[in-house]
Amino acid sequence: MRSYKLTSAILAAAALLALASAGTASARGQHLKHSNGIPGANCRISLNVAPRLVTSGETVLAYGQATCPPSNEAGQTVTLYQRVAGSSGFAVAGTTTTDSHGFYQMTTAPETTNSQFYAAIGSSVSRHRPLKVAAQVTLLPVEGSVANALHTGRRNAVTFKGSVSPNDNGALVILQRQNAIRGNEWHRIGHTIVDTNGQFALTHAFVAAGASDIRVLVKSNKRNIASPSNVLTYDISQAQNPSLTIFSATDPVPYGGSTVISGTVAGAPNTTVTLTGHAAHNPFVTIATAKTDSEGKYSFPASSPLVSTFYKVTGAGRNSSVLYEGVKYLLTAAASASTVTSGQSVTFTGTVTPARAGHAIYIERQNVAGTGFHVISVGTVNADGSYSITRNLYAPGTDVLRVKVPGDPENGGTASNPFTITVTPLTSASKITPEPPGNSTLPPEGQS
Repeated sequence: MRSYKLTSAILAAAALLALASAGTASARGQHLKHSNGIPGANCRISLNVAPRLVTSGETVLAYGQATCPPSNEAGQTVTLYQRVAGSSGFAVAGTTTTDSHGFYQMTTAPETTNSQFYAAIGSSVSRHRPLKVAAQVTLLPVEGSVANALHTGRRNAVTFKGSVSPNDNGALVILQRQNAIRGNEWHRIGHTIVDTNGQFALTHAFVAAGASDIRVLVKSNKRNIASPSNVLTYDISQAQNPSLTIFSATDPVPYGGSTVISGTVAGAPNTTVTLTGHAAHNPFVTIATAKTDSEGKYSFPASSPLVSTFYKVTGAGRNSSVLYEGVKYLLTAAASASTVTSGQSVTFTGTVTPARAGHAIYIERQNVAGTGFHVISVGTVNADGSYSITRNLYAPGTDVLRVKVPGDPENGGTASNPFTITVTPLTSASKITPEPPGNSTLPPEGQS
């Protein structure tokens, strides 16, 4: 005879199975209910989402085609569904109708988190398409810094502040410094976390003089991809020796430009001083000599370094601190068009001087908030200094783009003037070009 406990267990299991089956049937029936019996249950529908990677606040274009036999594609209602990271299910993100050939397109609302999309006509659904979203990370210039000059030593420690949108309380913020020969590596120099207000702050004392491109990388709590900030450029010099100071009239200088090195030897009038200098990884060599005036002040003839140079002055038995003089790349840039239609490309061409084959070069887009730029395409410089970078644009609207060559130990980075590119919608989605594989790829360096 079956026990009461065993019978209860069997009945409970049967009830759970019935609930699970009902839930599955409900999920499968969602789109049947959506169709309301209108034609479209036998349609096939495709979906593309482009670009596949955006920064918070940007929109994407969802587009595809429906095939509904017998030749019933025109006027079908397409519903776009979206599940954002951290949510338990899909919600309607927009609706549109197909044209006479079954093509459709729609622009999403501004995106803020990683998502999955699919499109539906009645009970017919497309494949799921992922979207990756980087947070908008803003790194503010150091308060109180003179131009772009900072100094080494704990007494000259500086605090880097910024914000993360959307707010990602508790996310890891990594302070990074560029330190690569070809401008494609970032190294961790500090870390903190995002606070409850979406802000961060961390203090850092520089140890080594030299070029310093600084950014932060925010490691999200799964709602966004690893998100880099805008890049700040500083020249780091040693803290001044008050008994023998050293200054540059122009820092940094453009390639081919010049600067004047001057300073004061305290209490040493009419004294010979010697200027020495070296490029990265080379020894100091003598460059020029001069004499101080009656007040101990000195000035050397204008120097025209072709690479970033470390300078030092000696005299009266003293040594100045090491002054880092940055020399920026010269960059030219031109855009192939100022207006494109959805899916078309814009190509930026120009030159970088001095030429360094294989050096990284970027297309950057201005953040929606206008607080800086972020990388959207990556290219390399040719042996003759020329470059060509292409980006396909999709969501209708206005993009503010620029070209930037990042710095390295020999030359500082520089950016072009911004270009305003207008993206207009196509009358038919049939002509929209699928997004190329490399169109939504960020630089791989510095992601940890």
